[in-house]
Amino acid sequence: MQRNYSRWFVIRYTLMAFALGLAFLALGLFIQSLAYNLSFSAKGIAEIHSRIPIFYLIDILPFIIGAVAYFISIKYSASQNEAFSISEQELSRQRRLYRFVQKLKEGDIDVEYIPEETDVLGKAIVNLRNTLKETKQEEALRRKDDEQRNWSAEGLAKFAEILRTEKEDIEELSYSIISSLVKYINANQGGFYLLDDTDAGDKFFNLTACYAYERRKYADKKIGWGEGLVGACALEKQTTHLTKVPDSYLKITSGLGGANPKSIILVPLKVNDEVHGIIEIASFQPFEKHVVDFVEKVAESIASTISSVKINIRTAKLLRESQEQAETLQAQEEQMRQNMEELQATQEEATRQSEKFVSFTNSVNHTLIRAEYDVKGVLLYANNRFLNKLEYSSNSEVEGKHISMFVNKKDREWFDDIWETLSSGGHHFEGDMKHVTKNGKDLWTIATYTCVRNANGGVEKVLFLAIDTTEQKNQSLDFEGQIEALNRSSIKIEYTPIGDVIDANEKFQQTFGFPLAEAKNKTVFDFFQANDRKQIEVIWDDVTHGIPFEGQLKMVMKSAEERWFRGTFTAVNDMYGEVAKVVFIGHDITREKIMEIESQEQTEQLRKQEEMLRQNEIELNKKLREAKEDIKNQFKEIEREKIRTEKTLEGFLDAIITTDQDGIVQFYNHAAEELFGMSKGEILGQSIRILFPPDATDKDEFLASYLDPEKQAIVGERREISFTKKDGEELSVLMLLTEAKVGREHTITAFVQNISVDLF
Repeated sequence: MQRNYSRWFVIRYTLMAFALGLAFLALGLFIQSLAYNLSFSAKGIAEIHSRIPIFYLIDILPFIIGAVAYFISIKYSASQNEAFSISEQELSRQRRLYRFVQKLKEGDIDVEYIPEETDVLGKAIVNLRNTLKETKQEEALRRKDDEQRNWSAEGLAKFAEILRTEKEDIEELSYSIISSLVKYINANQGGFYLLDDTDAGDKFFNLTACYAYERRKYADKKIGWGEGLVGACALEKQTTHLTKVPDSYLKITSGLGGANPKSIILVPLKVNDEVHGIIEIASFQPFEKHVVDFVEKVAESIASTISSVKINIRTAKLLRESQEQAETLQAQEEQMRQNMEELQATQEEATRQSEKFVSFTNSVNHTLIRAEYDVKGVLLYANNRFLNKLEYSSNSEVEGKHISMFVNKKDREWFDDIWETLSSGGHHFEGDMKHVTKNGKDLWTIATYTCVRNANGGVEKVLFLAIDTTEQKNQSLDFEGQIEALNRSSIKIEYTPIGDVIDANEKFQQTFGFPLAEAKNKTVFDFFQANDRKQIEVIWDDVTHGIPFEGQLKMVMKSAEERWFRGTFTAVNDMYGEVAKVVFIGHDITREKIMEIESQEQTEQLRKQEEMLRQNEIELNKKLREAKEDIKNQFKEIEREKIRTEKTLEGFLDAIITTDQDGIVQFYNHAAEELFGMSKGEILGQSIRILFPPDATDKDEFLASYLDPEKQAIVGERREISFTKKDGEELSVLMLLTEAKVGREHTITAFVQNISVDLF
């Protein structure tokens, strides 16, 4: 068996007790030797023993005292060792928790800590660690989404610039697009197929540009409409994404060799559901969803530009034909030469104006949401960005619809006033505008509604131009909500770098008692006691040099009251990296701090009381055993009394029924069995209602209050009632109710006397 006490402690106190016993024995012998006038020697001690035989028993006193001291010291030492062990375990737990918290402060949120079942603080900190982990993961996902959005926005701007600057040569435009696209999305090879629909009966795709491995490839390839993956993509008018490419389909080659791609995407170049070409891109790596979405958006812009270029080419062709006809007419009719020259000049000017207008319209359609309404609010035209942003697939869904279809019902009241002003030729509208999409989502824009006037100065139609600001608006509303929540729940003060108060929220003013105007005349040091100033100066110096502070601080209110706060001092830098201001955000923890101090005091007091409780434990256990025995005897007596009472009531001539507070029958004597015609086995433990017909409560108030546990029974009054038993027999009885309450138990006893007269 393992020893859990100190041997040295036990031996020392046993020897001390034994020595004390010897001293008492020697003192007793010395006193007796003086009393009998004997010498204090062996002979005198023997004489004392002969005169007082009890001293033979006293001689073993040192051994008895030593033995008692031995057992007592063992128990005391074991108790002390157990207390020391518990203290060491608690100290070890606190050290592990402290190291865990230090790791969290250093940013190591992957550190592990397994709290004990009773370690509430440890569990709370582990929950905090888990929350920090989740927040970090969410932040990483948000950062990745932001990077993808920025990457997509930069790419769209880059290709918009390419499309804007290179429109003259369709082949150079094709190469610029496909080479830039392959580089931008880190693909390996790409092809640009342009639809040749000169002959409506024989449409095919020309491979106008091919690019791979940083080199321009030259290929002369034609694919018929509907042939292969390119033709199928044109027919379906949807993006085709292959992740399992057949070995014989395509091979990417370079100076070092060739290999099959792992992923291929084919994207149709379509405008208003009309296909103008196909982009095919191959890569050794699979394409992510945001890359595919980006290529589809670029394809929309490319298709729009190609459509415009085709229109310009056709216009130029028609112009050339017109010029040829004009020259022919000039040769035939010399007299009309001057008129034709003027007509040609007019046509050239119209062509230039048309080209400028087409270019401007394309630029607007690429960058802005655009729509046109008549004065009644009916939609006449909507560009692709309008359809995409409002989640419609084609113009047929929106053209001819009223503008109210795109405005939330809650916004109609103020928007109707704006539209009335516009339709009557008033000032244009410019500002934030919220529309509602096909799927019920909110679309925030910076919008302009402008009147387009006819030759007579009247309003012909209303032009709508807008930029999508939904993401920025939602983010702004989210930031405003977070700031509002922070101001409601936390104290916030803003200081200059030298410590002067700039601003303070309502929570600060209510807590500290300083109005804002008065608080602005204070410095950070005015909210602390003079003896804490040195500590605050050190903290302030660290904060203004980029080291934030987080911890507990004792601050002074206007009323000179001192309160504790848990908060942070954080520096806010301007665009040059210099400290613009310092923000303090805190929470009042005065009550927690007071409770912490009181808890420490109570712990010390409990420690002192623990020893007293141990001393009283034996006596309390003895009294508890005596009390249990006494209660046991009382219960036996109560049970005997209950049996006697029930046997007495069983012999009554009147029917006696006892129910509890829920109307459940607890006692039912023999006279009741004869009166109601139901045995004890049928009624005991059942509701009292089964003895009476369902309509009994409707006929008599006295009986209704007795049968309904929710009502107050009429006790102490003898009433005559009549009812019909289940066998159809009509009964007239006298009933008296008595009530008994013992603790939480509540019973009602009914004494029922049959007064029915039997007719012979």
